[in-house]
Amino acid sequence: MKSFIVSLVPQSVLNFYHPAFAYGGALICGFPSRGLVVIGVTGTKGKSTTVELIRAILTEAGHTVAVASTIRFAIGRDSEPNLFKMTMPGRAYLQRFLRKAVKAGATYAVVEMTSEGAKQFRHKGIALNALVFTNLAPEHIESHGGLEQYKQAKLSLAKHLEDSSKRPRIIVANADDPVGKEFLNTAVEMRVPFVLRDAEPYTADDKSVRFLWRGELFTAPLPGLFNLKNCLAALALSEALNIPKNVAKKALEHIGPIPGRAERVERGQKFAVIVDYAHTPDSLRALFETYKNKRMVCVLGSTGGGRDTWNRPEKGRIADEYCAVSILTEEDPYNEDQKTIVDEMAAGFARHKPRIIPERRAAI
Repeated sequence: MKSFIVSLVPQSVLNFYHPAFAYGGALICGFPSRGLVVIGVTGTKGKSTTVELIRAILTEAGHTVAVASTIRFAIGRDSEPNLFKMTMPGRAYLQRFLRKAVKAGATYAVVEMTSEGAKQFRHKGIALNALVFTNLAPEHIESHGGLEQYKQAKLSLAKHLEDSSKRPRIIVANADDPVGKEFLNTAVEMRVPFVLRDAEPYTADDKSVRFLWRGELFTAPLPGLFNLKNCLAALALSEALNIPKNVAKKALEHIGPIPGRAERVERGQKFAVIVDYAHTPDSLRALFETYKNKRMVCVLGSTGGGRDTWNRPEKGRIADEYCAVSILTEEDPYNEDQKTIVDEMAAGFARHKPRIIPERRAAI
């Protein structure tokens, strides 16, 4: 019903309504971002993990840190899960959260920023000190109208950093990604690239990453090459913020499990259980590649309704390639028929036939 109502409203009205709500919330809350060092994190993959890595480093450096991400909302040691089904909630929620952070004595806020949030101007009224870009891969294509529009929504966050009154403004970007170079063209005081070569020599397995950075050996108990890239993003920012290397090293060495991000479930079983949020073909392949030497039984509920229908058979093809057994189940169908979603995923299988167990708990 909400989608139907929104579809009747002219885009020009929405383009006024959304920023007005964001700025109105900032005004009512007293523009709380002005009292914080605010770091935005954007990209397709790795945003939530990078947010947590940055938080760990800043906390190790002695700062009280607020975090707003897909995973949770946290201020210092107080934390609650994000149950909104969206990374950047509307109705001026982020402004109220930042005001609460200021009152609690936080000095830093790390905010995960999405293309959907940018499209609805939910970043407006948040004065950025820094923006971190992880990577870009096809996602939300139907919502944005194409890959170029999706990219431009991400780049609008870099323009938002340019418009910030904070100084110095810092852009950190993955220069191995073609779009990273566009982020590094942002007109700010500090432009900080990072590349995988910065970590050579490195190893990444299903339990940890080990790498050399700035002449120092680093270890983080996070699996896969994708997490090594997330570590580099966080380290590049920490260096720009003048955080000592030994502080960042200690933070990464003691980072705890990140909920739903290649998270191990340990209940005394004799086999590994991994929970991951992979929701694009690229991230699903990267996850499976990390465990490719294991016999994998895969429960796939990584396709919600109402978006990115193009990638459903592709996810099926990837699971067919890597998994010994595949079970397809529901995520959140929204207003779409769940059977249609599962059937479109199943169409990608050729090597073996997946089992279909619609009820998610039963499938797991």
